[in-house]
Amino acid sequence: MSRRVVFHEFGGVEKLGLEQAPELAAGPGQVLVRVVYAGLNPSDLRIVAGTFFIVPDLPSGCGNDFSGVVAGVGAGVEGLDLGDLVFGGRRLAAAADYLLASPRDLHVVPAGLGLDVAGGLQIAGTTAVAGVRAIDPSEDETVFVSGAAGGVGVLAAQLSRACGARVIGSASPANFDFLRALGVIPVDYDAGMWDRLRELAPAGISAAYSTRGLDEVNGLLNFGVSASRINAVAAGSTAGELGVHTDGSAAALPDDLDRLARALAVGDIMLPIDSVYSLDAAQAAYRRLAAGHLRGKILLSTADVRNAAGLM
Repeated sequence: MSRRVVFHEFGGVEKLGLEQAPELAAGPGQVLVRVVYAGLNPSDLRIVAGTFFIVPDLPSGCGNDFSGVVAGVGAGVEGLDLGDLVFGGRRLAAAADYLLASPRDLHVVPAGLGLDVAGGLQIAGTTAVAGVRAIDPSEDETVFVSGAAGGVGVLAAQLSRACGARVIGSASPANFDFLRALGVIPVDYDAGMWDRLRELAPAGISAAYSTRGLDEVNGLLNFGVSASRINAVAAGSTAGELGVHTDGSAAALPDDLDRLARALAVGDIMLPIDSVYSLDAAQAAYRRLAAGHLRGKILLSTADVRNAAGLM
């Protein structure tokens, strides 16, 4: 019997629990993955609350991002073998010891990329790449990225820098030195942020990657940023009606995640791990996520398989 994080009714993180799940086996066209890490995302909290556009049948599993080891290969699957290290996304199934996935949803972990980073990559990675492509930053432009130390923002900030842009990133003061080390100019996202932005960008902001809701989008529009140069990942459909890019990971291209993984593997960019919790501490992990002020990604870990597989 394996374990999985489950909720039986909608609500807060207190609804999450760890239960035993029936043994899984790979059927035709399926791959069985022994999960090593499962990455947390804000959308998980909304799914548990019943406020996301995905409303699952109950009881439901939890999580999307994962990394792990191929533990079974069904008939007709090609290109994957037992023991291969893989990562990807499997909605409502990732926070578990085992999951079943389609081969098209799996990516081979490139040499040099840690399973921990790979385990938190799918949603943040595709969202960051697609959003930066949408705003199309270029050399000599000034780009604003909010939540620039968080899982999506830290990738968006570095990808914008890689395009040659000057990047200003909002964060809490505890993350200022971290952002400076990445070549990002930090700004506190408290009530005085807009005044400080005017000081840091007297010629204006060319494009923006917003992670902090509709109020911030309206602030950027009032600041003079064109709606077509704003990508928003937490502002809802209203931002889209204003002409802001809101497609998120849905706009990602098929090879975006593999290219990002290779860039991470060789050190061109980095994705920090904020904290790692055991699978039976899912409530604590999601409380940490809800509290905010993160530096990178939060992960759940099945520590026994890391030790058994010699992957530490």
